[in-house]
Amino acid sequence: MTTPYVLVLYYSRNGSVSEMARQIARGIEQAGLEARLRTVPAISAECESVAPSIPDEGALYASLDDLKNCSGLALGSPTRFGNMAAPLKYFLDGTSNLWLTGALVGKPAGVFTSTASLHGGQETTLMSMLLPLLHHGMLITGLPYSEQALLDTQGGGTPYGASHHSGPDGKRMLDQHEITLCRALGLRLAKTAILLENGRGQEA
Repeated sequence: MTTPYVLVLYYSRNGSVSEMARQIARGIEQAGLEARLRTVPAISAECESVAPSIPDEGALYASLDDLKNCSGLALGSPTRFGNMAAPLKYFLDGTSNLWLTGALVGKPAGVFTSTASLHGGQETTLMSMLLPLLHHGMLITGLPYSEQALLDTQGGGTPYGASHHSGPDGKRMLDQHEITLCRALGLRLAKTAILLENGRGQEA
C-alpha cells in the first residue's frame, strides 16, 4: 500500500506555475502529507514524439498511476486565451479509463493558474480546469473568504483557486498574498484528503 499523497500536477512554460506548485506543496506538507510534484510534456507539432521520457530539469512527467493512486489533486496551468494550456488538456483527455472505473470519484481537488495580465482570464482558466475534475466526480476545494489574503490581494487570488499575476514579461515574482493563498490551497486539500481517508477507514 502506498503512502497517501496529494498530486500537484501542472504545466509551466516560464516558471510561474511551477513556483506556485512548490508553494502549494509546502501547504500540503504542513498538513503532514506527501506532495508529489509532476508535470506534463509540451505538445509538439511533429507526428512522432521527440521529447525525452524524463525532463532535463524540474518535476518528472505524470503517469496515469500518479493520478489514479493520489489522495487529492492540485491541478495547475498558465492561461491560454482564458483556457488551460493544451499540454495539460491533452493529458486529461487521456484519462478516460480512470473515468470509466471511477478511480477519482470522491477525491478532493483544487486548481491554480498564472497570467501575464491582471485580468487575463485567471478565473475562466480555473473554471476550465474544474470541468474535467467535476466529470471525474472529484470534490472541489476552492479558497474561502476566511483567508484574509483573498480580500487583501493586489495581484492574484480567487475563490475558485490560487492565481498569480506574472506581468507582461512573465518575471513578476509571487507576492506574499499569492504565496499565502497557494499554501492555503495546499493545506486545505491535504486536510480534506486526510478527513476523507479517515472516513473511508472507519467505514471499512
